Amino acid sequence: MADTIVALSTPPGQAGIGIVRISGPHAKDIAIRVFRAKHLPMMWTSHVLTLGHLVDPDTGVTVDEVLLSYMKAPHSYTREDVVEINTHSGHALVERILRMVLNAGARAARPGEFTFRAFMNGRIDLTQAEAVMDLIQAKSERGVELASGQLCGRMGVRIESVRQTVLDILAHTEVGIDYPDETNSVISGEEASSLLARDVIAPLNEIRNAYSQRRFWADGVKAAIVGRVNTGKSSLLNRLAEEERAIVTEVPGTTRDVIEALIHIDGLPIRLQDTAGYRAPQGEVERIGVERTEQTLQGADLAIVVVDRSRPLEEEDRRVMQRCADIPTLIVLNKIDLPNRLGAAKVRSAIAGGVTVSVSALTGEGIEGLRRSLRTAVLEDSSGTLGTDFLPNARQTRAMEEALVWFQQANNHFQEETPLEIVSVDLNNGLDSLAEITGERATEETLDRIFQTFCLGK
Repeated sequence: MADTIVALSTPPGQAGIGIVRISGPHAKDIAIRVFRAKHLPMMWTSHVLTLGHLVDPDTGVTVDEVLLSYMKAPHSYTREDVVEINTHSGHALVERILRMVLNAGARAARPGEFTFRAFMNGRIDLTQAEAVMDLIQAKSERGVELASGQLCGRMGVRIESVRQTVLDILAHTEVGIDYPDETNSVISGEEASSLLARDVIAPLNEIRNAYSQRRFWADGVKAAIVGRVNTGKSSLLNRLAEEERAIVTEVPGTTRDVIEALIHIDGLPIRLQDTAGYRAPQGEVERIGVERTEQTLQGADLAIVVVDRSRPLEEEDRRVMQRCADIPTLIVLNKIDLPNRLGAAKVRSAIAGGVTVSVSALTGEGIEGLRRSLRTAVLEDSSGTLGTDFLPNARQTRAMEEALVWFQQANNHFQEETPLEIVSVDLNNGLDSLAEITGERATEETLDRIFQTFCLGK
């Protein structure tokens, strides 16, 4: 990494400020070429903001008045010399500054390259690097808290604790292989099995199990609002979103496309998706609308089936409920402000013990109860608490599951008094899987795949 990179680290466009970040061995030299301190001499003290002007070295033209910060290695984000130029933000201005820095000897950074350098230089592990994008993309306060916990290294600390336990067991195991007569230095199979179960397998299972809730807190719950036409689906969306997101009329089949609204319930982001009502299509547009309803339902985490309580239960209502049999489903009995003509026995028979909530989308009655039910319908624990203060992603979870297979196998082998040479192989393979989580054994392909998802300048 002998080259020096540059990128805009704030969103492009017109704004009060834009930050151009430079990192690498020549960052200071490049800054000297383009920056003139307002009060000479420039001391280049690390971690101090200095007011001055950017001057194009090729023309001598002053481009902007800026604040410049210099962070001397290794006390920077990348553990390299870093310069950040705080300039006014505008497309033409930023492009001019980037061109000046490139002409002065830098090259354009690739997506995520600053964070990649932080990882390669040992400032952060791979779980922390991935947490950077989780933090940027978080859609709720809870998502921010969980990503922040991982960015602080909490997963790495937990994995390292597990790793040390395995290393201790492995050390005793290898003593038993090399010196089978030294019984005082060899851990018993029973003791090793107990340690593996309590201090290795249990904590890894706890972290792995948290993955099922990761996408809910980080990405949001996809909740499809479905039902036959004119049951009040759009009215329910508007009531939950507390704004007029969907058109509501007395004419059946008003909604033809999927309409989304993002709401938060106690910090849990829920992406409500209002869909076209089910009935025999009245034309090509309505047929396409029903097809999109089916597609939305297939990708949903939760189905909200809206039933009109003021009308008898129809066969179409039953068919909608059957379509939702494979995903968590909440039955909303709407229009409780009108006389009940639904028939309780028929409803119980149709929903087969499913959860029902009675509301009036028109008046708002029962909506708070619906909000609570939405939250508990997708979370394993109604309190919403997690066993960990961070959430693993899919890559980390796969590596963890591989590690668990090896450690469980080692546990079984200890109990069965299998030769220690075989147990040693199990433990070493499990350690390799743990190393994939933190990036100590990550392949180039894995690293490329991770950092290509980053934005420029991060």
